[in-house]
Amino acid sequence: MSQKLTILFDLDGTLVDTAPDLMNAHNFVMRKFGYETKSTDDIRKMIGQGAKSLIGRSVWGQAKKEFSKIKDKAITDKMVKEFINYYGENILIESQLVLGVKDFLDWCKIKKISLAVCTNKPEHLAVDLLKKIKIYDYFEYVAGSNTFDYCKPDPRHITSIIEIINGEINKSIMIGDSETDANAAKSAGVPFILLEDGYTQKSVDEIYHNHLIKDFIGIESIITNYIND
Repeated sequence: MSQKLTILFDLDGTLVDTAPDLMNAHNFVMRKFGYETKSTDDIRKMIGQGAKSLIGRSVWGQAKKEFSKIKDKAITDKMVKEFINYYGENILIESQLVLGVKDFLDWCKIKKISLAVCTNKPEHLAVDLLKKIKIYDYFEYVAGSNTFDYCKPDPRHITSIIEIINGEINKSIMIGDSETDANAAKSAGVPFILLEDGYTQKSVDEIYHNHLIKDFIGIESIITNYIND
């Protein structure tokens, strides 16, 4: 029997508001290496493409001449390693589930909808966060930035997950908060639900989406239209 529907979720900024803990890890590294710290609002605009991108964009934004330092692979690798280690040890200090997530996941299970996570967070950190925030068991599969040889915005990040859990492209939906998620979903040929105020510098008008939501309250009415009984 084929699945009635598969929903893939981004993690940071979609299922969980992780910006405060990511900011703390970022600022720890910046202070250690002599760079300026950032606010939570600043961090929200730079998350979505992995730790290396976050560190690089942060330094680049301070001064172009400083970017020559970050281009040194040894320094880059050291900063990213420090970031990941610190964040891994402090992954659930201030992070919280986005409003309505738990109730929606419960509803999906009642409806026998298959659920998976497609994130650019390293897999071990994604799994650890999902377990600690107590929603890991809802998902059939969790794919991080290093699960495959590719990640979002590459559509294979989505299509590979769907294939692994025996889903179908034409019975799948992606939910995310940024253009990285949107571009992957569009290229994969699956509908995309966009959360407002995501981890991105772009406005919602600049991001591809089929549906726009503020949080997960009432999203069931959208999903119901895609369920194939």
